[in-house]
Amino acid sequence: MAVRGTGRAVAGVVAAGLICLAVVGCSAGGGVAPEPSAAAGGVAAEHAETLSVLPSRAESTKIVVGDARAPHAVTVFADPRCPYCATFEASGGRVLTERAARGEVRVEYVVASFLDGRTGGTASARAANALRAAADAGPGKFAAFQAELFAAQPAGEPEDAFTADRLLAIADRVRGLRGDAFDAAVRGETHRAWVAAAERAFQDSGVGGTPSVLVDGKALDAGTGLYDAGEFGRILDGALG
Repeated sequence: MAVRGTGRAVAGVVAAGLICLAVVGCSAGGGVAPEPSAAAGGVAAEHAETLSVLPSRAESTKIVVGDARAPHAVTVFADPRCPYCATFEASGGRVLTERAARGEVRVEYVVASFLDGRTGGTASARAANALRAAADAGPGKFAAFQAELFAAQPAGEPEDAFTADRLLAIADRVRGLRGDAFDAAVRGETHRAWVAAAERAFQDSGVGGTPSVLVDGKALDAGTGLYDAGEFGRILDGALG
């Protein structure tokens, strides 16, 4: 889990029911998360097919994926430059989108960009802007683009991780995403105000780090289970009752 190194953030994590030290790689319960790694070779074809039909919509500072009538809401806080978020997207995140496709949950993504302030540059904010643009591009586009974005995440959280050209190249992997409106939004960063508001929502949430998961508003204490699809599925089942 990438964690904001502030006393207020740590206090927020404890208040939310998570035990976490203010260092990168610490996880709930004091364990150490596995070495983060993105999915080699991009998103698997069968999973891409699942993602391709998932509806998405912007609701205030969240992007909601799945049926609005789903009985449970799962909130995910993630920063596009966070390597642990990339590992989560390929494991626990895949479980969530599969559950969303079955109508069991809706997934509410809060896209943070705090790593820009910690490591320099504006790559997280540019990626968050592109994700917001994808949410407007039709069913499946946000979910598929987010999965491809994390799969293509470069190692080391570089400042130039997500240039406009790089984001558009990743978007080429999502059928039907590229177009005048999407391309203009990516190059012009037209959703800057939304990106800033989403970052404030992350800061105000008290979770303190990424990835963080809430189920129906309650912190999910999954520890390293965030990074194992089978274990995460079992933990999620327990939280959903």
